[in-house]
Amino acid sequence: MTAGIDTTRSLVLLPGFMCDADLWTDMLPDLGSLGALHFGNVYEDDSLEGMARRVLTEAPERFVLVGFSMGGFVARVLTLMAPERVVGVAFVASSARGYSDEERARRISGFRPGDRPPRVAGTVTTAMGLHPDRETDPVLLDRLRGMQRRLGRDVRKRQAALVRRDGYADLGRITCPSLVVACRQDRLRTLAETERMAQALPRSSFRIIEECGHMAPLEKPHELSALLREWIESSGL
Repeated sequence: MTAGIDTTRSLVLLPGFMCDADLWTDMLPDLGSLGALHFGNVYEDDSLEGMARRVLTEAPERFVLVGFSMGGFVARVLTLMAPERVVGVAFVASSARGYSDEERARRISGFRPGDRPPRVAGTVTTAMGLHPDRETDPVLLDRLRGMQRRLGRDVRKRQAALVRRDGYADLGRITCPSLVVACRQDRLRTLAETERMAQALPRSSFRIIEECGHMAPLEKPHELSALLREWIESSGL
């Protein structure tokens, strides 16, 4: 059992596409005992570099970085931008794969890959983020839709416009300890592309959360928190 909060450690949390701080709500009791928590602002910029710079200006001097999904793309750019400040980085349900021209065009037009016409887009893509057994869970769907409503159209437009170039070749330059977490039933991110990150990172640990869709912080918050704790403590961060 861990006693108290480690006030010497800071964690910076970066959310996924159209996710706000509620993404982490169920993890807060567990993560809060690991150190001071900071929520990265990825809402005001339309480039990964802009997001990374904004997070850095508001972050502690040195910190453990946790990026979920889109936040993992920002985490990669940020870690390469300021390696002296990131003591360790975790990538959850993320990737370093670049978008094809078709995928980029879809996002810029306001829809994610796989979206349907506007009337059903929110339902289809939101459900796809969950494990097939949870895609009709009213509580999870309400939380996902609530985050999207709060962030609104302008944030969606900025985040959809992000250019994601292939970044696997850059991962070899991230020399701090890293954790890569994949979700077995993730329908938005393939296991292969997530595992490829772990293979490319020099000091990585790779873990898989079973019976979990893409939205690990909502679907398996305590299991994900336990993986982060184990990695942080075993890496001496």
